[in-house]
Amino acid sequence: MAKRKDDDSVGRRGFLKGAGLAGAGVLAAPLTAKAQNTAPPPPASSIPATPNRELERGTPADVKPATQSSSGSDYMVDVMRGLGIEHVAAFVGSSFRGLHESLINYGMLTSPNIDFLSCMHEEVSVAMCHGYAKIEGKPMAAMLHETVGLQHASMAIYNAYADRVPIFLITPSSPDARTRRSTVPTFHSVQDGAAIVRDFTKWDDQPGSLQHWGESATRAYKYAMTPPCGPTLLVTSMDLQEGPIEDRPKPTIPKIPVSAPPQAAENAVRELARILVDAEAPVLTCDRVARTPAGLKSMIALAELLQAPVVDGSMRMNFPWRHPLNQSSRGRALIATADVILGMEMSDFWATTNGPAPHTEFSTRSFAKPGAKKISLTGVDLNFHANYQDFQRFPDADIALEGDAEATLPSLIEAVRRLIDKDKRAAFDARGKKHGEAHLKALADQRTLAAEGWDSQPITVARMVMELYNVIKDEDWTLASGSQMQNNWPQKLWHADKHHRYIGDAGAYGIGYTAPATLGAAFANKKYGRITVSIQGDGDLMCCPSSLWTAAHEKIPILYVVHNNRAWHQEIMALQQTANRMQRGVDRTHIGTTIRDPYIDYSKMAASMGVYGQGPITDPKDLGPAIKKAVAVLKRGEPALIDVVAQGR
Repeated sequence: MAKRKDDDSVGRRGFLKGAGLAGAGVLAAPLTAKAQNTAPPPPASSIPATPNRELERGTPADVKPATQSSSGSDYMVDVMRGLGIEHVAAFVGSSFRGLHESLINYGMLTSPNIDFLSCMHEEVSVAMCHGYAKIEGKPMAAMLHETVGLQHASMAIYNAYADRVPIFLITPSSPDARTRRSTVPTFHSVQDGAAIVRDFTKWDDQPGSLQHWGESATRAYKYAMTPPCGPTLLVTSMDLQEGPIEDRPKPTIPKIPVSAPPQAAENAVRELARILVDAEAPVLTCDRVARTPAGLKSMIALAELLQAPVVDGSMRMNFPWRHPLNQSSRGRALIATADVILGMEMSDFWATTNGPAPHTEFSTRSFAKPGAKKISLTGVDLNFHANYQDFQRFPDADIALEGDAEATLPSLIEAVRRLIDKDKRAAFDARGKKHGEAHLKALADQRTLAAEGWDSQPITVARMVMELYNVIKDEDWTLASGSQMQNNWPQKLWHADKHHRYIGDAGAYGIGYTAPATLGAAFANKKYGRITVSIQGDGDLMCCPSSLWTAAHEKIPILYVVHNNRAWHQEIMALQQTANRMQRGVDRTHIGTTIRDPYIDYSKMAASMGVYGQGPITDPKDLGPAIKKAVAVLKRGEPALIDVVAQGR
């Protein structure tokens, strides 16, 4: 077949040719397609211009600047301002109409203003806050309608709790039967509104006065931001919102304190440094270490000092993907030979050294070397709840240091540096050279595997991932979705060395996270001019499809690449395994696990909500040009979606 003139896809031969590296840990050259004519500009966006949008978001010229009224909710807005909260996401609810009115007529019209983001589901509101916090490092607020709104939001709150992400939550209450204005507020009233989510929030309160509200809001913000971070909740009376501001005495706005994250004990850090320096084969494992760019730099500094391999669980951007000491693709082999294993902010340290025994259902075995010393460093041990078991199996560590890993790393690095002499440095350098060679070989092997079935239909996941990278690699980009469902191909093949390049997956793997959470990350990235992309599962998208409307309405530039395998692939694999174990065969395991009869046209769904859509794309040669057109839409400040019919993983 003749090659299309507008084909911007990555050729298989060119893809494999790019396997060489200029130096340890650095790609010889970014993957590029053959020179092509400039793609035609994408058609005009289907997003209609919002009349007077700037006036809607700012102060109209003929309107006097707003001032605080006698409303209690105006005081609440000022408290949130003082905390540095810039945005509130909400699905409209009459129970917080007082705060809603204050936000749009006071908070949005005075400086520093607080923006109101319109959502169509409470789960979307909270998940947007989740993604935003992982880019900005601070909370957004979400308002959740009394009782039923909090019930809707509970899955997203649990994701944020398990992912150690700060969110400032507000849910109303109507405690006084006299002031409930109709039947519905009574149906939605509750004595203890926070009870449904108390097991997976860090803290909650139900203030009885405005001064109480201000102090509790400050406390909630402080607790949310103290590692291990997490969501906090204020149950806020409707009467308090809509009633007058007390003047005897008038409530004051508390100051937010500057908090220092908890660090591990100094003597324990010195002992850990000694163990690491004396080890012959140390391995550094990590999962949620890098809360900020400083955490990424500290991880690089520690690994390079020791020339020790890093096995990254990828719940954050903990370590550069193409650094020669990144040995994540061969982690189990390294752990099997390690004499010291340091686990930092691990979501499941037990699974790092243990796994199922072959040909058994429940038996497990350790694949760590007998006598290997296991050491944990985590702040999660400082904030456990008992009911939800997100803390996984007991890791059985030889030494457990309680303290935030990112905050502890600088002192650990200094302690390590003081112990390294000339002989140690020579031995460490030799060790690092071997790991660098192994990294290059692993990268070449992964590229060879990725090239298999390059022109297949359905499109291979590796090709889908690499076609996307081919278009964005020279931009300032963020991959705002997790990559486990894409077999971690981005980590295996892309070059990423900045903290905002990748934000990890949902904390509790609650389906419905990706579409709204990556939207929140894209919203945070908007002011930086970054390209935000999300490799979006098809089934996951259908849990919160209204995220697309919010993207269009708020003009948030994000590219959703729908990984359309027409199934809940994780579940179909699990069901097939069970059916095989029961010796019944797999010919009926599509029931309840596939998305067909009818297939969903995600591009049309996107277009119906004002998002530029393309697809379904079935020919891999069409994928590169489609992504290029979609990125042009992003650069106009608008969202886009590409529906890609692809293989399972």
